[in-house]
Amino acid sequence: EKTKQAYLRLGAKEPVFGVAGKDLKPLYKRIKTNHQLALELYSTHHYDAMNLAKMIADPKIMSEEEFEDWISQAYCQGLSDYVVALTLAQSPLAQAIADRWIQSSSERCITAGWACYEWMLGSLKDEEFERRKLLEMLQKVEISIHKQPLSVAYAMNQFLIALGTSYLPLHEQALKTARLIGEIDVAMGISLPRTISAYKQIQKASDTDRLGYKRKSIRCY
Repeated sequence: EKTKQAYLRLGAKEPVFGVAGKDLKPLYKRIKTNHQLALELYSTHHYDAMNLAKMIADPKIMSEEEFEDWISQAYCQGLSDYVVALTLAQSPLAQAIADRWIQSSSERCITAGWACYEWMLGSLKDEEFERRKLLEMLQKVEISIHKQPLSVAYAMNQFLIALGTSYLPLHEQALKTARLIGEIDVAMGISLPRTISAYKQIQKASDTDRLGYKRKSIRCY
């Protein structure tokens, strides 16, 4: 019940049982990858089933149409940024789709696009990114983050933190931008706004020798 209430505060809607991610992992280990089942689970609109879907989906074979279908059904940021974007980040289509979503007029698409880059920066090698494009994205964050809806500002801020901590070629620029931006009020779903400082989090990573950190896997995050 406690986990269910936490999900509801983040924008989840019934049906939802409140199954924690750690309790879904044994199911993932038993099922492994089953892309068709993942599609069927996601289409139930059951929040916990949609969370399991991201674990057993096969991002390598997932089509652009399937990603578009998933984001169209993502009714809250918990789904758009932590299910759809996380799955997309493991796909060879990731950057092309994320770039398009960031330019979209849909708030859910925009947050998922920025979140996808956050997941990729924290798990892929630096060489897999075009420095110039990331620098342009960083400049967009600096110019517009305070003008964005709270959910978009949150996603942008998370991207900034990932860029500053996991992508070494732009660490200094990201840290500078984070300092200029300062603290921002962000919120997910219907939870109350809270203040986040990208500068403090990037600096903490530097102070604890975690710059350049990459996750080995994000599938079950």
